[in-house]
Amino acid sequence: MPRTPMTQLSPADQVRLRALRRMKAVALGALVFMAVVFVVAFWLQERQPWLSYVRAAAEGGMVGALADWFAVTALFRRPLGLPIPHTAIIPSRKDEIGRSLGEFVETNFLEASVVRTKLSSTAIALRAGEWLRQAPHAERVATEGAAVATAVLNALSDDDVRDLITDLAREHLVSPEWGPPAGVWLGKIVEADAHHGAVDLAVDSIATWLDANAVAFHGLISRRLPSWVPKLAHRFVDETAYNEALRFVHAVQADRQHPARLAVDGYLTRLADNLQHDPVTRAKLENAKSTLFDSPRVGALAAEAWNTAKAGLLTALADPESGLRRRATQALQEIGARLTTDDGLQRRVDTWVADAAVFLVDRYRHDIASIITDTVERWDPAETTEKIELMVGRDLQYIRLNGTFVGALAGLAIFAIAHALIPGV
Repeated sequence: MPRTPMTQLSPADQVRLRALRRMKAVALGALVFMAVVFVVAFWLQERQPWLSYVRAAAEGGMVGALADWFAVTALFRRPLGLPIPHTAIIPSRKDEIGRSLGEFVETNFLEASVVRTKLSSTAIALRAGEWLRQAPHAERVATEGAAVATAVLNALSDDDVRDLITDLAREHLVSPEWGPPAGVWLGKIVEADAHHGAVDLAVDSIATWLDANAVAFHGLISRRLPSWVPKLAHRFVDETAYNEALRFVHAVQADRQHPARLAVDGYLTRLADNLQHDPVTRAKLENAKSTLFDSPRVGALAAEAWNTAKAGLLTALADPESGLRRRATQALQEIGARLTTDDGLQRRVDTWVADAAVFLVDRYRHDIASIITDTVERWDPAETTEKIELMVGRDLQYIRLNGTFVGALAGLAIFAIAHALIPGV
């Protein structure tokens, strides 16, 4: 498997490196100190017998320091470069350590009961509400949401969106038959007399147009009269037609039971029934629908509508002062305020979060833990060793330092006990 080198040392790692070097110097200084004491005591112990105890302590201290130096060094590399078995443990067993670490995390941390217990003891909804109800935080969330929405809109292919809109329109608008539901809908409108408002609007519009456009009737009928008819008769015919039309419309306006209104009621009733039961009427409606949606102009209008909506959304999302951004911020603050005051909502949100987390852990715990294993496997062994040594090496140097002093005490104790039990040794 190819190895991916780790990044350069971070500022925190540089601090750890300096601390590690200091502790290595201290541990090495302790070893050198014991060596110097041993040489001096060994040289002078014939003249000063009590120095034999000092020599024994220094000897034990050197042994302890060297033993612990070997043990600590063997974790990360081969001592003195010698191919001693069971040394350089971390670089030689890096992948196995990564797998063991992944298994440990999966078994002890990514476990449903552990996750649920931790989340149950945390007031997630309350904390989220207290954070979200503050205007700067709500604005920040709205800003991040706007950035995500902008990225999504820019990533969407206009052609794919248009194709999706077309497919959805055909599935939910074009493919279903319109006749029966339209007939039921129209029948309910007529039965409830809800169409009278539309009829009134149409009649009022016609009356207004007639009042303002009398000149439109000039020659409307008279131009069809024979040429020998006097011009005065032409004018009389046109005025009569206009007045009759005006009188008819005004009569319809005034009379709620006018035959024209009743005729409209009857027509709409028959149309509603035909849309539900007459195959010919239903076929005509389906043909008209297909002609409408198959028109290139309709497709162009759909594309133009999407482009306009997309441009409008991008503009609103980019402007912090836009109505969309302000309303989003206000809505987030309102959600936060409700999360801090509504106990029932808090319980529902906390339960939902806990259930979702437990579901994800149960379903993907191995995949999550494998991130550790796969990441460690990609690391270079030498750099992995350096990284781990930076994290724990400083504490391990205390083992060397403690080994020096414990070894000195042990050497002194052993030498003293030996002299006490075996005089003259």
